[in-house]
Amino acid sequence: MKIFFDTEFTGLHKDTTLISIGLVSEDSRQFYAELNDYNTRQCDDWIEKNVLEHLYTRYPKDVENAPYVANLHIGDKDDIGKALEIWLKQFDTVELVSDVCHYDMVLFIDLFDHAFHLPKNVCPACYDINQDISREYNISLQEAFDMSRDILLQKYRDKAILGDKHNALYDAKVIRELYQILNHVNYDEKYKR
Repeated sequence: MKIFFDTEFTGLHKDTTLISIGLVSEDSRQFYAELNDYNTRQCDDWIEKNVLEHLYTRYPKDVENAPYVANLHIGDKDDIGKALEIWLKQFDTVELVSDVCHYDMVLFIDLFDHAFHLPKNVCPACYDINQDISREYNISLQEAFDMSRDILLQKYRDKAILGDKHNALYDAKVIRELYQILNHVNYDEKYKR
C-alpha cells in the first residue's frame, strides 16, 4: 500500500521539531496528528502565519465551517508515534511517498526514535514526487522544487481539494493526487471511492 504523507515542522534547521503529520493511503484511509510538544521558540512569523494558523486544533469550536478530520490525534511525540504505529498495522506493506521527502522522512523516522525501530511492514525508503515532476516537465530538480503544487494540480483536476496549503493532511492529499496524475494511476477507480 502506498501511503502519501507530509509533515510540518519548526524550520529548515538541524534541531527542527515536528508540528504535524498527515498521511493518506492510496485507498483514502487517513491519519492526521498535531503535536503539542514542538519547540515553540523555533516558530518564526512565517511558521506562525503559514503553518500554525492552519492547524485543525486552531479552529474555534463554534465555527460552523470548521473541518471534520477523521482519525485526528493530538499529543506528544511518543503518543503520536504509538498511534501511528497502530494505524500502520492495518497494512501488509507500506511504501511511503512524499514531496521533497528528505525533510519529511527524517521526521517520520524520529516518531519511532530510530530507523531500526520502524514498524516491520514499513519500507525505510521513500518515493519522491519532485523527481516525477522533473521528469514530466523535463526540468531540473530545482525547477521542479520551485513549482507550486496547487497550481500544478489545478492544470489537471477540476475539483479542488478542501483545506489549506501547509496543513500536513491537505498537503498529503495533494501529493496523492499528483502521484496519480504523474504516474498514470487512478486509485479512486481502483478502490471505487
